[in-house]
Amino acid sequence: MAQGSTRPTSRDVAQAAGVSQAAVSLVLGDKWRGRVSETTAERVREAARELGYRPNLAARNLRLGRTRTVLLVVPALTTEFFAGVYTGAARVAAEHGFGVVLYPSPEGIGPARDPFASAQAALDGVIASSMAADALTTIRGDQLPLVMLDSDPAGSLGAATVNLDITDGVRQVAEHLLGLGHRHFLHLAADIPSWTFEIRAHELAARIAQVTGTSVRTARAPISIEGARTAAEAALSTPRGPRPTALVCDDDKLAAGAYKAVRRLGLNIPDDISITGLDDLALATAIDPELTTVRLDAELFGERGMQALLAVLDGRTPDAGDIPVQLVVRGSTAPPSAP
Repeated sequence: MAQGSTRPTSRDVAQAAGVSQAAVSLVLGDKWRGRVSETTAERVREAARELGYRPNLAARNLRLGRTRTVLLVVPALTTEFFAGVYTGAARVAAEHGFGVVLYPSPEGIGPARDPFASAQAALDGVIASSMAADALTTIRGDQLPLVMLDSDPAGSLGAATVNLDITDGVRQVAEHLLGLGHRHFLHLAADIPSWTFEIRAHELAARIAQVTGTSVRTARAPISIEGARTAAEAALSTPRGPRPTALVCDDDKLAAGAYKAVRRLGLNIPDDISITGLDDLALATAIDPELTTVRLDAELFGERGMQALLAVLDGRTPDAGDIPVQLVVRGSTAPPSAP
């Protein structure tokens, strides 16, 4: 565009593309699907690029009554998992002209202070992990369009839920260890009242109970390496029934603490005891032997969460189905040694 010329308008784009201004608004607002053809949409986008047209977002948002900002509520960022969730959500948001405000609950879980004078006035919607669900009451996020992550679909606060297939992940762990010949298990469980951890315990117990001659004990621990070490060491030092030959951990950080406990007791991994985790964090390959764990695609999780919220905002039904997970077998598991 020549210096001094006026800024191109949506009318200019419409004339260049040979369509109505309404069609331009639909295409550039990403609401064209089912209303105009793919060919027309591409023609509008091409005209906008050639003219150097940039929509006046402030005016459009005022007209639509939207801020094009969503809030992502997660536990305190103590692992890279929720950083990956944010990365995926922000990537999809950017493609649709939205921004994402990341709000980690300062205590990890539980009530949190409102980061805005009025969340309802500042936000279009909320994506929240069930591990930080109590924070929604304080920020009044449950009164906004809401998508819940890792949440029971039957009892969710949200208009939609997005879940990883944790049940299948635990099933893969149980079948792997049972297939190696393990029959006596210690479950190092996260000491957090959250649906995602409840289903891990339920599925593990159910799968192990299907095989005769098996047993499973549970020790609870905070999600910290030292907390896990203390809990695992106490459980393994207390003779109660058959000695466990496999230690199943609710996440990789708990597994790292279990490694320390096992070695303090003079045991070897995996010769004396096998250990599994869940997440496939970076530390899974930093510890020795490398950890057998379940890989969760955190970025895809965030992407699906943002896509679901966009669907809710547009009055569409979000895609259904849990996100697949994958067991990654490494050196921390092996057949149990002879008694």
